[in-house]
Amino acid sequence: MAQSLSRLFVHLIFSTKNREGWLADSIREELHAVLGGILHQIGSPPVVINSVEDHVHLLFLQSRTDSVSGIVNRLKSNSSKWIRDTSEALRYFRWQNGYGAFSVSQSNMAAVTKYIENQQRHHRKISFQDEFRGFLKKHGIDIDEQYVWD
Repeated sequence: MAQSLSRLFVHLIFSTKNREGWLADSIREELHAVLGGILHQIGSPPVVINSVEDHVHLLFLQSRTDSVSGIVNRLKSNSSKWIRDTSEALRYFRWQNGYGAFSVSQSNMAAVTKYIENQQRHHRKISFQDEFRGFLKKHGIDIDEQYVWD
């Protein structure tokens, strides 16, 4: 085959360092735009981005030339610089070291999009850690909790 083709959707989740509530309502909309801009620049257009105080969810079409880890690295490094530059009060902001990335089938896109759009309501009932544990279990990923949280 002369051409390389792919269509891989990724649901990416990562939190602030120690799940601290750095992501105030006042910066969230612009943060989503920054994250979306980064994804567009690297050829991984976003489908939906949302966040709460301590973590973000992104659904995007993975570029055929970048690895998930490379995309995450660009997202975290560029957005953390933007956040720290936004306000003196945010100068110590950091993302957690790790992330969760989960494949999404075309048939499940609407459900995942709706799930991400409803994060504020969802997190009235469940913590980030319990949510993340649920994703890991659903996707068959075993973890040692001492290495997951930072």
